[in-house]
Amino acid sequence: MGLFDFFKKDKESTTQQASLDAGLEKTKTNFFEQLSKAVVGKSTVDEAVLDDLEGLLVHADVGIETTVKVIDRIEARVARDKYVSTGELDRILREEIAGLLEDNNSGSSALLDSAGTTGQPYVIMVVGVNGVGKTTTIGKLAHRFHAAGKKVVLGAADTFRAAAVDQLIIWGQRVGVPVVSHGMNTDPASVAYDAVQKGVEMGADVVIIDTAGRLHNKVNLMNELSKIKRVMQKVIPDAPHEVLLVLDGSTGQNAFLQAKEFTKATEVTALAITKLDGTARGGVVIGISDQFSIPVRYIGVGEKMTDLQLFDRHTFVNSLFKK
Repeated sequence: MGLFDFFKKDKESTTQQASLDAGLEKTKTNFFEQLSKAVVGKSTVDEAVLDDLEGLLVHADVGIETTVKVIDRIEARVARDKYVSTGELDRILREEIAGLLEDNNSGSSALLDSAGTTGQPYVIMVVGVNGVGKTTTIGKLAHRFHAAGKKVVLGAADTFRAAAVDQLIIWGQRVGVPVVSHGMNTDPASVAYDAVQKGVEMGADVVIIDTAGRLHNKVNLMNELSKIKRVMQKVIPDAPHEVLLVLDGSTGQNAFLQAKEFTKATEVTALAITKLDGTARGGVVIGISDQFSIPVRYIGVGEKMTDLQLFDRHTFVNSLFKK
């Protein structure tokens, strides 16, 4: 790697950090304004401060179960250290949240490194309800792989919505990658099969399959996703290698409910949490990661193609607590 490559990588890292900081601005502004009010006039972390902190974490959509874990961890530290000042609370909270994410194996996985190294396409099946940014996430994901020099094929298997098929085709044109589509009201499994087959024929590194996200009939959803998996396995026996669930971070507790339903319908192996830039509910990343013990792979912090970022727990927590 030459000097320019190092400079370019450092510049990209700086840009991504700025996007992350901006994307989490609403969450941290709201949280720390409230936290400052909770500790005003107090010198130590006492029961009243912890009660206020608990309310703030729940309000940030960290979730009740995860909030209780965080509070328990802080209470244990206060009991052990005997005296903890309110000035230390930010640091302790940062450390305990990072520790919780560590326990639940949340962090970026080097998909860019693994894609294409096995001699066959790395197949990602993307699931999620309509409106969470699923198709947009696929487009941005395709951009990441394509920019890294990977050959990408997209499969428009959300055939129940014409808009989803058309949108994916537009993303393919924008990014410069082929899209396999049979149009609306066609068999989703057939689209997935042809997309994987095309990926094999053209020596692609990655195949990304969009799927329908209808939760009103979970039995049909489960059957459909199972069928898509089975037909892809006729081409690549261990496909899909990743089942990526896309959740809208701005919906707060509703995102928890969606995660619960989709993990029942299929084996979800990774999460992408979108639209964090438009909400004060960024704590949902922490809660969902903790409660479902599924790695958060990507977070969406803006509209640009580069605003789908690999999730790194330390970078996320540091940005969340940056003032």
